[in-house]
Amino acid sequence: MDLAALLQKTIIDYNLNQTMFAKSINSTQAQVSDWLANKSKPSYENLRNIAKVYNIDANLLLDVDRQDYKFIDLFAGIGGIRRPFDNLGCKCVFSSEIDKHAISTYYANFNETPSGDITQISEKDIPNFDILLAGFPCQAFSIAGKRQGFQDTRGTMFFEIQRILEYHKPRCFMLENVKGLMNHDKGKTFKTILDILENELNYKVYYKVLNAKNFGMPQNRERIIIVGFLDHSIEFKFPEPTGIKTRLGDILESNVDDKYTISDKIWASHQRRKEENKKKGNGFGYSLFDENSEYTSTISARYYKDGSEILVKQENKNPRKLTPREAARLQGFPDDFKLVCSDMQCYKQFGNSVPTKMIEAVAINIVKSLKGENY
Repeated sequence: MDLAALLQKTIIDYNLNQTMFAKSINSTQAQVSDWLANKSKPSYENLRNIAKVYNIDANLLLDVDRQDYKFIDLFAGIGGIRRPFDNLGCKCVFSSEIDKHAISTYYANFNETPSGDITQISEKDIPNFDILLAGFPCQAFSIAGKRQGFQDTRGTMFFEIQRILEYHKPRCFMLENVKGLMNHDKGKTFKTILDILENELNYKVYYKVLNAKNFGMPQNRERIIIVGFLDHSIEFKFPEPTGIKTRLGDILESNVDDKYTISDKIWASHQRRKEENKKKGNGFGYSLFDENSEYTSTISARYYKDGSEILVKQENKNPRKLTPREAARLQGFPDDFKLVCSDMQCYKQFGNSVPTKMIEAVAINIVKSLKGENY
């Protein structure tokens, strides 16, 4: 019996019409009509209400197509967070991105054009979904923590996540951001975010700082991952480090074009600045690696400017920057991932993206938790 048939049977068994049934579960007759006609499916909150009011096994209602969890991809970039969920059989029903170059790369690889600026999109126009994904921009949270309640992050990109969660009440979310978010404004910003997710929106929240180098990727990249479930009975665990040895040489290309070798002028400038910083007592400056290095430093969106954070040693030559394909590999993107923009834009895109193998490990555990499987 499919979900529409089960709902129809419930209405008949209780001698109701569609309007009465809708009112009993805090819904509308129009929504119920669409469910019965298989034009749309109830949200997770709708299903919970139905299960509670009519004493139906919640798992029966939720098992509509458990492999086909629907998700939305906010601040999508080039789809780094999306890929692992796609690979697990989940279905993207909506994406949003504002950068035109990232949109080009997203379209080339997913054959979908993301909607534009999420601040201009009504939450009502977003289809129902089970999982919200967002690597939201780490702009300054200038007003966060100064007041209390739902309005605290208005004006920041977190508010866009807030309002969509408030309206749709999806089963789960996964957010990604820089490690420094935890310490912004002496921790007040992060406390505000957790307070909203847990107390305003009533999610059971888990968070942890993970490092790409612990998930088989040759990059020292720490990111905070925040996961939440609307059903507080669901248990979740973050993935443990894989123990896979990493080596930069495994992602390096051979016969690299000389255009990626830095000039004598730039190399001299890098060395001079590093020496000046050393005298000042800080460690800022270029970072040099070779094929036997276990991992690099963190690649950033500004890598295109001079590549100084990750330079590769060369024999009898100045060091070189990573190629765009190597930057993609550093973030875990496979070689069939299409690079359709200039080198500069590729560096920005991969510097802004996520370590996909680390996200995949989290995604696997999220799906297992939703399905009630053991880890």
